[in-house]
Amino acid sequence: MIKVGITQGDINGIGYEVILKTFADIRMAEMCIPVLYGSAKIASYHRKAMDLQPVSFNQISSVNDAVLNKVNIINCINEETKVELGQPTPIAGEAAYLALEKAVADLKNGSIDVLVTAPINKHNIQREDFLFPGHTEYLEERLGKDGDKSLMILVKDTLRVALVTGHIPLSEVPKTLTKEKIIDTAIRFEKSLKRDFRVEKPRIAVLSLNPHAGENGLLGNEENEIIIPALNKLQEKKILCFGPYPADGFFGSGEYSKFDGILAMYHDQGLAPFKTLVMEDGVNFTAGLPIIRTSPAHGTAYNIAGQNKASEESFRQAIYMAIDTFQNRKEYDKAAANPLKKLYVERGGDESIDLTKEEE
Repeated sequence: MIKVGITQGDINGIGYEVILKTFADIRMAEMCIPVLYGSAKIASYHRKAMDLQPVSFNQISSVNDAVLNKVNIINCINEETKVELGQPTPIAGEAAYLALEKAVADLKNGSIDVLVTAPINKHNIQREDFLFPGHTEYLEERLGKDGDKSLMILVKDTLRVALVTGHIPLSEVPKTLTKEKIIDTAIRFEKSLKRDFRVEKPRIAVLSLNPHAGENGLLGNEENEIIIPALNKLQEKKILCFGPYPADGFFGSGEYSKFDGILAMYHDQGLAPFKTLVMEDGVNFTAGLPIIRTSPAHGTAYNIAGQNKASEESFRQAIYMAIDTFQNRKEYDKAAANPLKKLYVERGGDESIDLTKEEE
């Protein structure tokens, strides 16, 4: 049974609400062994504050003690930690960091199989040991091997959006964008589509940077000088990349439904249409690393924290995807590690024939 590590995220946001609502359905704890890194006391506080359905918790000190059919919880923070619903406090940032550190340590040593993270506040979690713009970059630093690079992919069914540039100011995008960066990102995207999502021959749409794909240089030269040369090189590598497509018409016309993946040049170019289309049940998936991590596509939502208004659908889908991806990788890696070596046929008394040999 797959052990799913879950971090509490920001204790003043909607993290506990979506966690509790998800596991109020007892079937969720039957399909995996959930291990929540957080606080039983704070979980109880949120449940009572919103009069949510009770959840069967099993307090443990180690993942080794986790059991099936219950939400196992490891206390990672001081029991006196104060909850201030809807407020971005330093204490909440510290609590989110401590839970994340413990979960990542267990993920690294193999005690849990996958990680699902509830939303954090990217500002109040900052500290000497967390100087990152978000989970994705932190996990790359902590868990990447041999130069592994993380790739954020937003997913809902067959709609998968990856980013060439991530959490950087918009003003820095044009000077950060290079042919090599687009090629590298597209290669990693294709690998994830094959291994994590089991798409045999993924078709990737590449978006332009400028309006109307630059209008042949009238509205910018990045398409002619960077993006199109990158596409040409990718096609030489037999990667099915197409474009560049102007983002507005691409999403507005429904063209996105014809592709297995969409490569956007910057954060809001990809995420704004994605969240408009599927905000309620989209999932943030961290590709490119040896571990599996997912999270809901939404943030802390302080404005509705403690009001019993948050939908748990995105969080539930994040758990489903973590489990599915774990199985997909196992199947893909098994197939890749055991390619067909010999195929024998019997012809009466004839010797077996190796059909994999080239004709002489």
